[in-house]
Amino acid sequence: MTLEILTSDALSPMRHGFFTRRGGASSGIFSGLNCGGGSSDQSNVVAINRARVAASLGLDAKRLITVNQVHSADVAVIEGPLSELPRADGLVTKRPGLALAVLTADCQPVLFADREACVVGAAHAGWRGALGGVLEATLDAMETLGANRGNTVAIIGPTISQRAYEVGPEFFETFMDETAENGRFFASGKGDRMMFDLPAYSLARLRKAGIGQAAWTRHCTYSDPERFFSYRRSVHEHEVDYGRLISAIRL
Repeated sequence: MTLEILTSDALSPMRHGFFTRRGGASSGIFSGLNCGGGSSDQSNVVAINRARVAASLGLDAKRLITVNQVHSADVAVIEGPLSELPRADGLVTKRPGLALAVLTADCQPVLFADREACVVGAAHAGWRGALGGVLEATLDAMETLGANRGNTVAIIGPTISQRAYEVGPEFFETFMDETAENGRFFASGKGDRMMFDLPAYSLARLRKAGIGQAAWTRHCTYSDPERFFSYRRSVHEHEVDYGRLISAIRL
């Protein structure tokens, strides 16, 4: 099956893609394009999937760069293929011929580009990373390479939407401790539960940080099992593991 690649005109002409699960070699609960080396899927099959992604971007697999994601605000500046993966949740580069990629399964994949400065970035932004400042840290790191945040575009790819993101009172209090303004990203749920709007929260932070343009593709990972992997859905369906989606951008 052909890979399904979601793109944004706002990131053009940078080659990029938010890859769905369609078109991969994995089977069973990982059926499709599982690119998560940390999953219990067969490592050789994951390697095949990653090679297909790299090829679609015109690169060898070793030039598809990922990091050891830890829900942090740490950002790695990438100069070339890595022999060891740094612990980080953001990546930036100005080197042609490299693709920066993040893995997600409900968390936000965010791709960045300053087309004038020829600097790109990618971030894995779950609620912890977004609250901790990984989006702003990625912009800061891009600026060290010559980017201007006022010229920078950030696109949030497939992520869990508010209608599927139920949270408890402690989660709500964590965000209210940051600022009472965060109340606007929550809607009432059943009982003491609330529904959190992660992409709206991140868009607000990006705009407050002075980015030139920011948007969400409006794809919900939880609600579309044919196209997307979802950690939360796998828990609700009592599955033993889940696949990881990949999103990438290159110069």
